[in-house]
Amino acid sequence: MIIHNTMRAILLGAVCLLTGCLARPPLDQQTFVFAAPTASAAKAAPGSRVLGIRSLQVAAPFVGREFVYRTGEFSYDSDTYAEFMVPPAESLLSPISGLMRQAGVFSAVAEPGSGLKPDTLVEIHVTQLYGDFRPSHEASAVLAIRFVFFDAPQRIPGKVLFQQEYTRVIPLKARTAAALIEGWNQALAQILEAAMHDFGVLDSSASKQGS
Repeated sequence: MIIHNTMRAILLGAVCLLTGCLARPPLDQQTFVFAAPTASAAKAAPGSRVLGIRSLQVAAPFVGREFVYRTGEFSYDSDTYAEFMVPPAESLLSPISGLMRQAGVFSAVAEPGSGLKPDTLVEIHVTQLYGDFRPSHEASAVLAIRFVFFDAPQRIPGKVLFQQEYTRVIPLKARTAAALIEGWNQALAQILEAAMHDFGVLDSSASKQGS
């Protein structure tokens, strides 16, 4: 009986080694989406333009669903246990269009397939989207977005009205995926507020000069 028990223990140990039972304990899979940012109380004077989002693209290193962490000066890693529910470009579309609509800079923001006819188009490029987890740095959420607005009276991009890239680095409360998405949401709200303010000021000034 003792021999049988010993053999059983040896076989069980061998199976565990082959299947990874003795590796690190399993982690729970976490899935996240960007939250819809809340517009600030102060809004720009309503404009007459109807905006359409022509494209929203995420730079290749960050285009996948897995969260990306910066671990060194030139090294990055992806987290197989924390990911976006949908690709980040899709996750960002709804909150970005929502805040643009709330900001009051445009008379309307047309959804894809809408009967509204935009006379202004924007191309949105997310150039940075990662958690800075370098050992020698304070953990932070990094987000950078470049906006290019076009005059489009025939719904075809024409004259560039405004283009600008905005970067925000938000310190994290903890080195966790949950803290990272919270930081990204804060960064997104700040970037959109700044972009809408800057476009609104420029468009208002151009309208006064043209009148």
